[in-house]
Amino acid sequence: MTILTSIPRDIVSLSDYERYARARLDDNAWVYLMSGAGDELTLADNAQAYQRIKLAGHVLGNVAGGHTRLELLGRTLPHPIFVAPMAYHRLFHPEGEAATALGAGAIGAGMVISSLASVSFEEIAAKATGPLWLQLYLQPDRGAVLEMVRRAEALGFAGVMVTVDAPLAGLRNREQRAGFRLPDDVRAVNVTPPSAPLQPLTANQSVVFDGLMAQAPTWDDMEWLVGQTRLPVMLKGILTPNDAVRAFEAGATGVVISNHGGRILDGLPATIEVLPAIVAAAQGRGPVLIDGGIRRGSDVFKALALGAAAVMIGRPIMHALATAGALGVAHALRTLHEELEVVMALSGCATVKDIGPQHLFTV
Repeated sequence: MTILTSIPRDIVSLSDYERYARARLDDNAWVYLMSGAGDELTLADNAQAYQRIKLAGHVLGNVAGGHTRLELLGRTLPHPIFVAPMAYHRLFHPEGEAATALGAGAIGAGMVISSLASVSFEEIAAKATGPLWLQLYLQPDRGAVLEMVRRAEALGFAGVMVTVDAPLAGLRNREQRAGFRLPDDVRAVNVTPPSAPLQPLTANQSVVFDGLMAQAPTWDDMEWLVGQTRLPVMLKGILTPNDAVRAFEAGATGVVISNHGGRILDGLPATIEVLPAIVAAAQGRGPVLIDGGIRRGSDVFKALALGAAAVMIGRPIMHALATAGALGVAHALRTLHEELEVVMALSGCATVKDIGPQHLFTV
């Protein structure tokens, strides 16, 4: 794999990184990165839904001295753009998550580290200068869950983000057709393998219901986790107002609207489509973040206008990582940030607090 040490002049937007990444990644890594569940309808609609929303545009606004700073869960951040949690960064770059953290920190972006990271939390933290969050999958072994949370606390992580929409893996047909498998030198180095083997199923039992879902987490597990850590806990994978309300009732400090990048259940709505209803249901009890399909600063602006506190970016960051390592990640995030500033300025918004639904065109 050849990693560029400078940014080509024709890379001027996040989408430009995709073709460079494709040229540098083998078919195995590429199909893992780009695939979605089923017919990939939700994967496609995540981005297309942003294109259906139009900006209103406001002229002659006084935006001198404007900025993108915000307060989020007690921290001042330079902008509302996070790196979303994604597994196995070493599929895309030899230094994996350590390079991603280095690039994100250079532009002040927060990064959510997958519990399936291919580099140790300690190595990632050593490279990071921006805030880090731990993405967590709840599992039956509560001792293993607590061990991971305690490591995050000791390393100064800013919070925990629990993924709740993936108790089992999605049926990613593109991966199945390609026969995807992890290379021998890439694995989830922070996860302790289960000590007890799965019990065999009888002929009358369902692999899904009696096997994979038999010990899936519930709301009781969420309440338990919230009581075990001093860190703020956010729930990622919320798509309905009712689940958002239950999340706050369980003690969550915030929620993330996500359909897992279209990778788990096909046919779900685009995340931006459900954002207004979930923001209304949250009633200000905590921040609402969103991921899925964001490719431009104008997309970030649209999400903020509909009530999101911040956004998270996934696949395009891996394209940048595969192309130019930490430098590519920093450049991609800076590009997105600069696009957001331009949209804000041309919409008459000096700060992110000024952005609202009045800045979107509605019929």
